[in-house]
Amino acid sequence: MVLGVTVFRIGEAAELLGVSADTVRRWVDAGRLVAGRDEHGHRVIDGVDLAGFLRAQAGEPGAGSEESSARNRLRGIVTAVVKDTVMAQVDIQAGPFRVVSLMSREAADELDLRVGSVAVAVIKSTTVVVERSTPAVAHRARVGG
Repeated sequence: MVLGVTVFRIGEAAELLGVSADTVRRWVDAGRLVAGRDEHGHRVIDGVDLAGFLRAQAGEPGAGSEESSARNRLRGIVTAVVKDTVMAQVDIQAGPFRVVSLMSREAADELDLRVGSVAVAVIKSTTVVVERSTPAVAHRARVGG
């Protein structure tokens, strides 16, 4: 681990990964994810290592079997469908993320999108706004081995 980089405690990493803290501990104990200790003795995971772990997870077989140039896929549950004569608004809750899609009513009907059904939001855009914030879960810390 590099000194002075952003690190995450086990619970914080779990929140970002969408799994339990116990799952992250098991991954660390099994050597799948590298953790060090902060100045208080808490186990922490380097932000760069965590990002690499996420990239590796996304590349695992079965992560997405569709052939497409779109790389942004969020699997979730349909929470709302509002249709008029021409258009439909479909809301999908994908983990902590709400995705809203506007599509033709014909497309929504053909996909048989209903509240409670599973759907994948595939996002392909020429403009993606990225904002940088300091998440409550991130720490700047010196990490020892």
